[in-house]
Amino acid sequence: MLTTALYRDDFYLATAEGTVTRIHDDGAIELDQTCFYAMSGGQPGDLGLLERADGSRIEIALTRHGESKDIILHQPAEGQPTPSVGETLVLHVDWPRRYKLMRMHTACHLLSVVCPYPITGAAVGEDESRVDFDMAETIDKDQVTADLMRLVGENHPIFVQWITDEELAANPGIVKSKNVRPPIGMGRVSLVCIGENSSVDSQPCGGTHVSETQEVGAIHIARIEKKGKENRRFRSRFGTPEASA
Repeated sequence: MLTTALYRDDFYLATAEGTVTRIHDDGAIELDQTCFYAMSGGQPGDLGLLERADGSRIEIALTRHGESKDIILHQPAEGQPTPSVGETLVLHVDWPRRYKLMRMHTACHLLSVVCPYPITGAAVGEDESRVDFDMAETIDKDQVTADLMRLVGENHPIFVQWITDEELAANPGIVKSKNVRPPIGMGRVSLVCIGENSSVDSQPCGGTHVSETQEVGAIHIARIEKKGKENRRFRSRFGTPEASA
């Protein structure tokens, strides 16, 4: 059975109900619907717990996709109880962690606005993220930080717009990633849009994001690493440069 990914329509949904549809050989729990984000596109999968009717809990150590993007698997931590197929569970996402990842993922999008170069790799973290750009230019990290914080302070709205696979194929220029293509085959693709009428940015992304740029908070470029003749790795961290020095 396919899993309805509730987070795709509400990034702030931290609690929901789901019915167990399958238990996999490795113990992974498949549900009919979930608010847990499955690891993808450089963003880690959600952690949290599944609450049973008797009040007992199943700690989830990893959320990932199954055989396709339409299947989401909740991997219990070691030694957790196994629910029964047909059992209804209450899902609780580790919200403080998810919210930090939402803020950081949005910051990565803002960085791609400040540095408009093809993206060759990215990894979103709770405290530090990296984005690799196909670029040879020398750029000042303090200026990048200032430009990032300007976008944060302007408090642009962030929203999702859905387009069809065909519309994406007809507009390949909106894809910023050089090596990773947006997932298609589900009939629709989400565009994460920043600014009124997407005036700041618009790019395909299946990750979770905050609703306005000021929610990102203080963010700065900790360092820029040269990873090749035409590859620069930007490491972003929360807080001010002084606080993380």
